[in-house]
Amino acid sequence: MSHHDPIGHLITPNAGLAQLNERSRDIFRQIVENYLATGEPVGSRNISRLISVPLSPASVRNVMSDLEQLGLIYAPHTSAGRLPTERGLRFFVDALMQVGDLTEPERQSILTQLASIGRNQSVEAALSEALTRLSGLTRTAAVVLTAKSNARLKHIEFVRLEPEQALVVLVAEDGQVENRVLTLPPGVPTSALTEASNFLNARIRGRTLVEARAELEAAMQESRSELDQLTQKVIAAGIASWSGGASDERRLIVRGHANLLEDLHAMEDLERVRLLFDDLETKKGVIDLLGLAERADGVRIFIGSENKLFSLSGSSTIISPYRDGSGQIVGVLGVIGPTRLNYARVIPMVDYAARIVSQVLGK
Repeated sequence: MSHHDPIGHLITPNAGLAQLNERSRDIFRQIVENYLATGEPVGSRNISRLISVPLSPASVRNVMSDLEQLGLIYAPHTSAGRLPTERGLRFFVDALMQVGDLTEPERQSILTQLASIGRNQSVEAALSEALTRLSGLTRTAAVVLTAKSNARLKHIEFVRLEPEQALVVLVAEDGQVENRVLTLPPGVPTSALTEASNFLNARIRGRTLVEARAELEAAMQESRSELDQLTQKVIAAGIASWSGGASDERRLIVRGHANLLEDLHAMEDLERVRLLFDDLETKKGVIDLLGLAERADGVRIFIGSENKLFSLSGSSTIISPYRDGSGQIVGVLGVIGPTRLNYARVIPMVDYAARIVSQVLGK
């Protein structure tokens, strides 16, 4: 669910949220902001002191009762106060929240921390560092999903291990090295391995695996006559070994788990975080969830159960895609935290971090 979805679809138009008058919005905002700040329910007496237009606690109770009917707030069993529902949070984020712009020091901080990406370190190491910083700034767990096959290739080498086995060594421009074991056709001379390496190296530099595969398949068709039969087989086997399934080609990096433990109120919070850790460990669902964001532009926000993956732990996810130099979306980065995130601060941070990562990778 994108954060531009209309909220009012369950409510008859005349009682729609658009009809909430200024007073109701003010009271609703106080309940949400109190929840985001403290995690605690807030009662009518406190609200009547906080709102801009003075109202008696009894009038506030009437408005709260209307908000409850609209499904925006509820009373937890232990207290006379009210908390926002997930639907209420969604409405707040979409309709009422002022997304603050980052302060200049915050921008500088993110910029400085992310500018090291790609400087003498692999993209993965740099992303991991960027996440550690993002998770520190937002006090959440930060996640990035990146595709292995996005690295641009620099060099390829075949190293014979046994008569019918070779190691394919792929070196990327960012210094990542990947090895894959290859079964060789019987009787391949070392000269064929050398010839295959030369043929590939002349054509792969600066391309991703996906781009290189398409190009090499075409080049093979054209160069059939020049290449020895066994060399052709080595090249074909090499290309085939790169086409691992899409899911194995994705890497999930999570940093800042400990931030999720900082602000726990009760045993059920601890249980919630434990469930979340389990989800993060299994990774499969995280990858599906983040995959959704790859098809959208800009920041996506999933609150509580909108987020099928973390619905049990009642967590929110704020994620944004990032791009490579050719403008292709190559991954997503963002944060996972409790539903009482400081949305107004975290949303622009995730957005900015994704843009900086795109710029740096674009170089």
